[in-house]
Amino acid sequence: MRRRILPFDIWLCLLLAFLVSLGTGAAAERLAQIAYAKAEEAHAPVAGQIGAPAAETVFRAQSVDDLLTHDTFTVISPGIEYRNRGAGYYGGKYFYALTMPSGELVAAWINGDSVQESGGSDYFSSDKILPLGHIVYEDLTESETFLEQIEFKEPLSRRDFYIDMVGDTAILNEEQAVETPKLMVQLLTIVVFFPLFHYVGSKLGLFPAYFAKKKESEWE
Repeated sequence: MRRRILPFDIWLCLLLAFLVSLGTGAAAERLAQIAYAKAEEAHAPVAGQIGAPAAETVFRAQSVDDLLTHDTFTVISPGIEYRNRGAGYYGGKYFYALTMPSGELVAAWINGDSVQESGGSDYFSSDKILPLGHIVYEDLTESETFLEQIEFKEPLSRRDFYIDMVGDTAILNEEQAVETPKLMVQLLTIVVFFPLFHYVGSKLGLFPAYFAKKKESEWE
């Protein structure tokens, strides 16, 4: 099998475009970090609002009935059990299968930054006080894929609602918010500058032109 090797001019132009993309990528990363910091500030949890750390006075729900009969509440979860029973994406949101103290299983959208330790300092074993939450009625059966993900261990006790413990605190995680625009800018830079460098090089006579104009005599 004969291997094809790209011509030197192609490699050189790609290298030059890549070097330029390092600069544009760094600039995009810095701008994305500034935008992310502003988004964090704008969506910071506010005491007493959904997604904020639950105060001592917030009702501790024990069962589905408790959830349905209180406007707001929190749930105490042993260790990190709330993260180990199943999870999945629904409507662009990442839900955990949360086991209530009663043993009932419900879908919960949880702001991890507002989870508090209770009864110990060990992350894996100490109880977790989940953020302030409320009920949002939604037909979760509309997504079979989601149910397959979150119910891979056992079925949810209710599929007609989920617990919202995020509220207005929802933002992209930092890696997505910063790395994605950085990568997109770098790719766009290479796409733009690669042909530009080759065009300039061909005009200077350094590289062969890809699309040389035919003489009029060649068309006759």
